[in-house]
Amino acid sequence: MKYIIIAAIGALASILANKGIAVFNDGFRPIVPQYFDGQISRKELATMSFAISFGLVIGFGIPTSIAATIILIHCLLLTTDIIGTWCPDNNKGTIMAGVIGALYGLLILVGLDFVVTAFSYLPYNFLDALGSVSKYVTVAFAIFPALAVAYQHGFKKGAITAGIVVAVYFLIKKFGVITLGEGVSIALNGEGMAMLAGTIAMLAFAASVKGEAGTANTDLVNVFSEKVAKIRKNWFLLAIMGGLLACGTSMAMIAGDPISLALVSNGAISEAAMAAAARAIGFIPLVFTTAIVTGVYGPAGCTFVFVMGLLFFNNPLVAMIAGAAVMIIELLLINVFAKGMDKFPGVKDMGEHIRTSMNKVLEVALLVGAVASAEAMSAAVGLSGIGALFVIGCLLLNRVSKKPIVELAVGPVACILYGILINLLVVIQLVTLAA
Repeated sequence: MKYIIIAAIGALASILANKGIAVFNDGFRPIVPQYFDGQISRKELATMSFAISFGLVIGFGIPTSIAATIILIHCLLLTTDIIGTWCPDNNKGTIMAGVIGALYGLLILVGLDFVVTAFSYLPYNFLDALGSVSKYVTVAFAIFPALAVAYQHGFKKGAITAGIVVAVYFLIKKFGVITLGEGVSIALNGEGMAMLAGTIAMLAFAASVKGEAGTANTDLVNVFSEKVAKIRKNWFLLAIMGGLLACGTSMAMIAGDPISLALVSNGAISEAAMAAAARAIGFIPLVFTTAIVTGVYGPAGCTFVFVMGLLFFNNPLVAMIAGAAVMIIELLLINVFAKGMDKFPGVKDMGEHIRTSMNKVLEVALLVGAVASAEAMSAAVGLSGIGALFVIGCLLLNRVSKKPIVELAVGPVACILYGILINLLVVIQLVTLAA
């Protein structure tokens, strides 16, 4: 079944990109209408999609997927943006996009399985050590609401939120086991409860910012009503897309972001759902606003479809129905969102701060995890200390490079390179001993 789902995701996402209905890359979305308005050629559109997305696939999506053995959705949907736009804008091109997209989805799934199998044949299988790249994400991510509050409202309120998060974490860790009698007990999760407390504080601070009576977003919807109508006209295809993505997430085959991917790989499903929900809230302003202005939606919408997949984990059929329903609800709420943002500008602005804080926390957590992972590899072959040197060196060299890769990808990429280097050293050592 997983092969059917992944092929269907690749095919439909490529078709949506080919027809200009939905693209995944937020930076590419405003460019698509320029082609349909006759401002750029199809060749220029295709070239831009490749330039914007290919580096993220190679430098971010694939290394992150290998590290967790779960497909990060960026590997799929950024490439389907490229596939869809490179295929001609006609019926033949649409069919071609669907076929190539389906084959690419299968290639990614089979390729990831192949990589995992190939690791087992290495002189030193460093896949287990590579998995610890994400070991600190679970606990570190609980602090992201405090960072978001600090970005938006200043250090003092951020510190208050951080204090709440730490206090809740401590109390749950200390007293979070509830005994019900007859040997039955419930253990609350410290990281999850701390994140929930921080998120509530973050929403409370954002909602306290009231805006002056205005109609800026409402007017935006009225001006671009035709573009909103274009999106809603394709509700059925978008609903199917949402259902497929939720189904794939429920099967632990794909993940919507590196944070929930890392949490799922560690078995923290409820925390992954919470993290995915927080991220989706942060994407509402971006996705809805670009949708209103461009008439182009995202194949994953505001990414709540991934939340549905995690909420109904290991129940793919229900997840598929929930994902489709969520996508339809999103399309119906575009106008409501615009009017609500006029009344609560703090909530709208919060989205950008959520995304920024998530990235900052993830950068630190993945770097620390990468150092721990590289050190585990070093210890296994008697080279303690060199792993940390290698990862930190890669990070600093990347920062001064003329073409740096995405900072989030530095840790996983450095660990993969280090694992390959260690295997070379092991092979040299074996050859030397044999001689």
